[in-house]
Amino acid sequence: MTDDLTAGQDPRTVRTRGRLRAALLAECASQPLEKVSVSAVVRRAEVGRATFYLHYEDLQALAVDACAEVVRDAVEAVHAFDGIPDPEAPPAALAEFFTSVTPHADLYRGLLQAGGSGPLGELLHRELRARSRLERERAGLRHSEAADSAVAATFTGLFADWLHGLIDAAPDALSRQVWRLLISIHRTFP
Repeated sequence: MTDDLTAGQDPRTVRTRGRLRAALLAECASQPLEKVSVSAVVRRAEVGRATFYLHYEDLQALAVDACAEVVRDAVEAVHAFDGIPDPEAPPAALAEFFTSVTPHADLYRGLLQAGGSGPLGELLHRELRARSRLERERAGLRHSEAADSAVAATFTGLFADWLHGLIDAAPDALSRQVWRLLISIHRTFP
């Protein structure tokens, strides 16, 4: 599948990066990111160490790239509604998102610290803030940097705390809680 990120790239680069991402995710399925080595990843991906460093500065850069999909999925899940959002009915995609992250939760926890900091948190916050601004413009609402930032920080922080076990909630319950908070932010900044 080609998306905006791979359009126009050399197919060999796309394939190699895909293999490295898949290898990292496979390694992280059995051990935390901090215990994974470049050697194990390149061996599993069946590429040379030099090839790894041609594409990525280090394992953390590869991990952030491997997590780009979870960021896209999160942004889409938060904005998976039509018309005026009902605060009592979160989009089904939101609970599906929280359910879908479980297989790679250890990897995400390694890149997203409690509270929402870390490279995955920074990327998620940036993408959510940009999408919030776009959605406010589409809805004809006035621009509010505070609302955009609050939506991004709220979701990122809650997601991170949930991954780290600081929020005890099933995906459905968490999606309802997160949704009500996000809607209240938008209502505060009409």
